[in-house]
Parts: sequence; structure tokens; C-alpha cells
Amino acid sequence: MSEIKKFQPFIAPETNMKELTVKSILFGSLFGIIFGAATVYLALKAGLTVSASIPIAVIAITLGRKYLKTTILENNIIQTTGSAGESIAAGVVFTLPGFLFLSEPAYANYFNYFTILTLAIFGGILGTLMMIPLRRSLIVKEHGVLPYPEGTACASVLKAGEKGGDFSKTAFQGLGFAFVYALLQKIFHVIAETPAFMTKQTNRFFPSAKISGEITPEYMGVGYIIGPKIGGILVAGGVLSWFVLTPLLASLVPPDVIALQLVKLGYLGGLDKNGGPGGWDALTHSFNDFSVAIYRAYIRQIGAGAVAAGGFITLFKTIPTIISSFKGSIGSLKKDGGEVPAVLRTEKDLSIKIVGIGSVVLILLMTVLPQVPGDTVFSKLLLGILVIVFGAFFVTVSSRIVGLIGSSNNPISGMTIATLMGTCLVFIAVGWTGKVYEPMALVVGGMICIAAANAGATSQDLKTGYIVGATPKYQQIALFVGAIVSSLAIGATVQILDMPTHEMLAQGIHHAIGTDKYPAPQGTLMATLVKGILSFNLDWQFVLVGVAIAFVMELCGIKALSFAIGIYLPLSTTLPIFIGGAIRGIADWRKEAKGEKAEEDDLGKGNLFATGLVAGGAVAGVLVAMFSVSDYINAGLQKINLEHILSGILGDTGFFILGVLFFGLMGLTLYRVAMKK
Repeated sequence: MSEIKKFQPFIAPETNMKELTVKSILFGSLFGIIFGAATVYLALKAGLTVSASIPIAVIAITLGRKYLKTTILENNIIQTTGSAGESIAAGVVFTLPGFLFLSEPAYANYFNYFTILTLAIFGGILGTLMMIPLRRSLIVKEHGVLPYPEGTACASVLKAGEKGGDFSKTAFQGLGFAFVYALLQKIFHVIAETPAFMTKQTNRFFPSAKISGEITPEYMGVGYIIGPKIGGILVAGGVLSWFVLTPLLASLVPPDVIALQLVKLGYLGGLDKNGGPGGWDALTHSFNDFSVAIYRAYIRQIGAGAVAAGGFITLFKTIPTIISSFKGSIGSLKKDGGEVPAVLRTEKDLSIKIVGIGSVVLILLMTVLPQVPGDTVFSKLLLGILVIVFGAFFVTVSSRIVGLIGSSNNPISGMTIATLMGTCLVFIAVGWTGKVYEPMALVVGGMICIAAANAGATSQDLKTGYIVGATPKYQQIALFVGAIVSSLAIGATVQILDMPTHEMLAQGIHHAIGTDKYPAPQGTLMATLVKGILSFNLDWQFVLVGVAIAFVMELCGIKALSFAIGIYLPLSTTLPIFIGGAIRGIADWRKEAKGEKAEEDDLGKGNLFATGLVAGGAVAGVLVAMFSVSDYINAGLQKINLEHILSGILGDTGFFILGVLFFGLMGLTLYRVAMKK
């Protein structure tokens, strides 16, 4: 108890101040919807997310103080409620699209709004529920041991806002810049979306090597936030795929063999059918774009093997942390008897009874609700029990890990892979093998992924509350509200983005997710693992090549998971992210050369502007996807589409160069903002 007595929060426990109010919950829910939708869009396209707590806190400070007259504790509730959307969205997108890629096409029917909504709410509630008894042991007792970097930074933002400042001005400038850029790119088509330059298949020395980039604000912003090191590792994986493996396979593998592999994977109806990835021509037995055909036929499976191995390696390296965190948390619970009688306002948690009752209710709901896969009561009951058991373990693990290294470095994918493996092994032990059990295994993995992601964000929020002097009970209530409200929007956003365009429908494609538009790399990986363990129907030769590449990278001292994601994703995704990271590296180098301090991770002008780029670009992307659903709006948008006019004047190459110049202007703007003191 000495640590509790020593530490003095910003707002004293004895102070009575407005906190859990209607306006704080409403505005927190609004931000949860906005950032949840943005995270869905970004995660589906790039397989990456960024933290929402700090930008929400920055916006809350400005809007709250100026228009709503909110207190610092109300602003804390706003960011606490809103942050649930980002974490739950990440968990949903990283796993549940796997329903689309399982062995039977009928399993795609589980990828509907009500199933996504149910699993998102259950996973989000589970992550917060399991953190209730852990708060005292991890947040309070280990205050000096576990820094929880995002939570501490968010508390600094709230305290600085209370004292005065203009943090949000820079973030809003970034958001406005990104929104205008996105309108020019996605509505008026003045800026090319994906400039590409490729060598010909007939090139003797370097056939079908392709450089391309989706020059969007959100990718540049993400790159700046993650920095040059991770951005460099990501693009290095892309260079291996598109400038090493693709030209090599293009030189060695005949077009008919590539086409047969696409037929096997279900991308092409047959050698006598036109279409498919790369544009197969049945008459000439050739592809319009060999690089895309090779990517879909071979590279993605190699990338999936590398990502799986990278996840295992990450999990293996964190096993000591996992074991110590689990032992420490369980030991403190035994010592405290589950709940310490609270005297001060800042020590009041929700009752431990809620955890027990909530866990039982979750199991019962999973047993009876038709949205949850399973043929019998026993099978669905087993799913519920596995979710609670794995959830209790990995919520503890996730909270401890993010306390040390931050939410952005939380190995959620590794924990999800471990959950899927454990679930499949339990299924095999009770005689459940084959395709019929694939969606059931994915449900367990999906809920644990959502719970672990939300537990990490919940831990950061509780750390922020501990520093500023919030009431834990009110924060926990806000987190439950945020989980439910944001899940409503996350399910809708996923369904909107999954709607195919008219061109996709003409090609027989009924889901936009899983195409080049929204690759959903983690979801594809999870489905690949489930199918591989339960039915052993994989091209293991390609998967094992990816596994070997991951081990080579790890032996070279490079983070295998980041490199593997770069192999899996198109270079068009990782290249603009790398450019954003390079801008961060150059800005920091110039500052150090001038004798100035390099930018702080979360509070510098460059980071805030980059956060605005991510939010503005992603929200614009979601809005455009919503508009594209309507034929009437589509017809109107075609009338203001300037791409054909500009391409006619400049040519395709000139139009691409114009887009690159716009992207360069955005990069220069970000650099100039970052260099300001």
C-alpha cells in the first residue's frame, strides 16, 4: 500500500468533480464510432492500426473546453469511451474476415452484420471484464514498474490541456489536409490512386518487376507514426516479394502453370475462362499483369507462412513475460481476495461479482444465440468455456505486455495464433476434425483477439485515469458503453466496405474484402491456419518457404513479423508507409544535427499532424465506400471524374507523375510541420 500512499494523482481523491456525465459518454461514443470506422478501413487495407486515445484526448481538450465546458475527468471519460472503438475494430478485422476464406463457401454466411456485432460486443466486454480484478495489481501496485507508455502520454495531454495549449490545432490541420487530398483523389480523381511502373514480361533480365504505391494520406501518416525502422522492415519484405521472388518466378514458371495454380485456389474458373488476378487471356494463354497473377498464386501463401512463423517467434520470445505476468496477477488476486475494500474515490472498482456473473452470462449467451456457429448445445457450450479460459489468460498477458512495450507493439497476432492452435488441438482431442469445425475455431480465436486488443487499450485508459485521478468504476462503465456502441458501427463499416463494386460482380466476386482493394492479411492468415490444422489442405511447400524466410530474418536480428507482413502485403501498401517513416527519420536527423531534441513519440507536431492525416484519410475512405453503394450517387460521381480528361492530356505516365507530385507535396508539408518547434 506504500506505493498508493506515495503517489498523488493530478486531481485529488477528495475532490468532487463532474466525470461520468451524459455529454462525456455521448461524445466519447461518437469518437468511438469515428475512430472505429477509420481503424476498420486502415486495418483491412494495410493490416495496421494506430492508437486512438491520444488524438481523441487532444480533440476532447479543444472541443470540450471551448464548447462543452468539460472538466479534465470528463475529457478522460471521452477518450476512455472512444478508445474502445479502435481496439475492438482491430480485433474484428484481424480475425473475422477469415470466415470468407474457409474451406466451404457457405461459411462466408457467418460474415454478416449480426454475427460480427455479437462477437465484437462479447469480445470487447470480455477484455474489459477481465481487467476489473487486475487493475490494482497491474496499474496501481506496479505503477513504478509498468510505464504503460500510451496511457502515460495521454495523461500528459489531458494535464497539459487543463493548463492550456493548442495541441489539437495541428491534429485538425492534418485532418483537414487529408480530407481535401482524399476528395481530390477519390471523388474528383485529380490524383492517381495507385501509380505503377512495371517491366515487361518479355524483358530478358528482369521480367514483370513492378513498383507501385497507394499514395494516400493515411499511409503516409501511419509511416510517420511507426517511424523509419519499422517502415523500412515492412518495405524490405515488399522488395523481396516484388523485386526478387516475382521476377524469378516470372522467368521460371510458364503462364499455364500459374493459371492452373489460380484455378486451384479458386481465383480463376479454368484455363478456358478469361479474367482472374492479373487478367488471364484464354486465347493467348497469357496475363495482362504477370506480377499480380504471381502474387496471388504463390507470394501470398509464402507471406502467410512467414506471418505465421513471425507470430510464433514473437509469442515464443514473450513467453517469460507471459508466465511472470500471469503468476504475478494471480498471486496478487489471492493475496487481495479479489477486491480491496475501497475508501477513496480513486480506489473504487466495479465489484468482482460482476466478473463472475458476466463470465457465466457470456457462456450462456454463446450457447443459445444462433449467430454463434455450432450444431449442438455441447459444442457451443465448449466454445463459451474455451473463450473464458483463454480470455482470462491472454487478457492478463496482453495487459502486462502493453505495460512494458506499449499497445502498438502488442503481439496480438501471436496470441491469436496460439489460441487458434490450442482450440484446434482441443477439437482434435474430442474428435472434432474436418471442415465443419473451422468456423467454430475461428470464433474462439476472433473473440480472444478482440478481448486481448481491448484489454491492452483498457489498461492504457486505466493508467491514464490513475495518473489524472479518475474514478476506476466510472471508467469501467464507460469502457462497457464504448465497446457496445462502437461495435454497432464497426459491424456496419465492415459490411459497407465488403460490398463489391459493379466491376467485381461482373467478375463473379461477391466480397470486396480479400481482394486487392481490401487484402485483410491477418484474416486470411487465421483462416489458413485453421484449415491447415483441421483439414491439412494447404500448399505446404509455399508456406514452409515463408516460415524459412521468417527464421532467416530473425537470425539476422530483424523483427520477423514486420518483415513477414511486408512480404504478404502488396508493395503498393508498404512503399508509401516507408516514405512516411523516412520523412520522420529525416526530420529527427535534421533536428539532432541542429542540436534540438528529436520529436517525442506522441506529443510532437509531426505526430499530431500525421495522426490527422490517418484520421482524415481513413474517414474519407469510409465515406466514399458508403457512397459507392448507391448506383445513383455513383452515376453522379462519374460526371465529376476528371481522370479520363487528365489522362488524355498527360497520358497515363504523366497522370501517374502528377499523382506522385501531389504525394510529394503532402510529404513536404508533413516535414515542414514536423520541423516546427
